[in-house]
Parts: sequence; structure tokens; C-alpha cells
Amino acid sequence: MKLFAIAVTFSISLIASVFFMIAYALNLSTQLQGLGLFVALGALGAGIVLWALYALPQRQTVNAIEDYPSDESDRAGAEETLNRGTGELERRSFIMRFFFGAIGALGLAALFPFRSLAPRFGRGLYHTKWTSGSRLVREDGTPVKVAELAVGSVVTVFPDGAAGDESSQTLLLRVPPGTIQATKGRADWAPRGYVAFSKVCTHAGCPVGLYRASSFELLCPCHQSVFDVVNEARPISGPASRALPQLPLAIDSEGYLRAQNDFSEPIGPGFWQRS
Repeated sequence: MKLFAIAVTFSISLIASVFFMIAYALNLSTQLQGLGLFVALGALGAGIVLWALYALPQRQTVNAIEDYPSDESDRAGAEETLNRGTGELERRSFIMRFFFGAIGALGLAALFPFRSLAPRFGRGLYHTKWTSGSRLVREDGTPVKVAELAVGSVVTVFPDGAAGDESSQTLLLRVPPGTIQATKGRADWAPRGYVAFSKVCTHAGCPVGLYRASSFELLCPCHQSVFDVVNEARPISGPASRALPQLPLAIDSEGYLRAQNDFSEPIGPGFWQRS
């Protein structure tokens, strides 16, 4: 029964580690992820304590070496003790399998957070899910109409059908008409004062989310890079050295905002520019 309890605690630890990996992979709440790790570590620790208390030998007994042969009863007792020891080794081997299973699962779970050390965009660094004609929608999937945003407003949008996609997250802003200083080829990218830029900072990939409407400036809270909205989101201070890629916009016949195409260039840090 004691060995069964130890096996159960190690099994709980293994299951909790698997739960954490699933929760992390599915991007569930950090509370659920933390609960998985807490149970995994707690059950593993409890199993080790139980094993030390009940399964491992508590004391050693040393018999004096005798120079004369043992009698029949002593030999029988020694054989019985040897058999008990063999059974004990088999039970320990049984527990060891559960122990190493729990340790292995926890070790594998510990590797998962390394994925968070850098943004997870994959091929989205080169191409996002914005395509010609993609309708702009909010995170809840509702489309954006041209009359819905007041001047000075900002909202995070995604292409229709890909709400929540990290590589496609975009800041949609509305500035007073005529304030955009568009260069050649971008004159029709900001209809009626609507302008859109990638939300992924070009310095380290953090989300740019702060907007100062009075000065038309976007701020990245991670390293304080500042981008000039009316000048194609070019950096004016901070470590970022490249402008936020712009999403060319259009307005359809029903008044919905749509993308003319994908971003003007790959999003995120400019590693692709380096040789």
C-alpha cells in the first residue's frame, strides 16, 4: 500500500507536467500553467519524501563474522533474508520507473518556456495573413467601418478570418486628413486619415501599443522607441532604427476598411536585412 501511494504521487507529477505542456502549447492562462507546475513539483517532492520514509531502509544491521559453519536454521534464515532482499529490489525497480517518468516529464516541461525568449512568428516575419481585400476586424471579429473611429483614436485590428494572429496584429489610427506626409507610391494608403502600421516593434518584437494623439507618436513600452505616425512611422527616438511597416488601406463600397495588400516590408526586427 505504501509503495502504491508513492507510485500515485509520481504519476500525479507526470500528469501535471503533461498538463502544463498542453496549457503552454495552447496558450491557456498563466494561472493554469502555474497550477500545472505547482502540482508537478509538489507531487514529485511528496513522492520523494514518502519513498525516503517508507521504502528506503531506515537502518543497517551488521552481523559479526563467525569462524565456524552456520547451522541449518541459520542458513535457512539467511536464504529467507536474501529472498526478501530480492523482492525489495524488484519493488524499488517498480518505483524507479515512476520516479524517472515524473522527472523526465518535468524536465521536458521545463524546456517549453524557452520558446518565450523570442517572439514566435515563424514565416510570419516575412509574410503575414494580410492579403489584397482583407477586411479589417477587431480581436472579437467585428469589422471596422469608416465612420466608427473618431480622429485621435487607435484600435488593434487583424485580417478577417485571422483575428488574434500575432504576426498580423496591426494598429489602426485616425488622424486629421491632410496630416500624413506620404512619400511617392503611398499617397492612397491612408484614406480619410485612416493609417495602419504593424504592431510588432522593429527593435525587439514587442507590441507597440501606446499612442500620443497630440503629437502623433507611437511608443513601444519595452525599450521606449518612439515612431512618428504622420511620417510613415519612422523612429524618432529610442533603439529602433527602422520604421514600422505600413499596411496600405482602402475603403470598399459598403464603408468597410480593407487592406490593399500585405505590409510594405517584413515585420519585426530587421534581422533579414543583415548579411
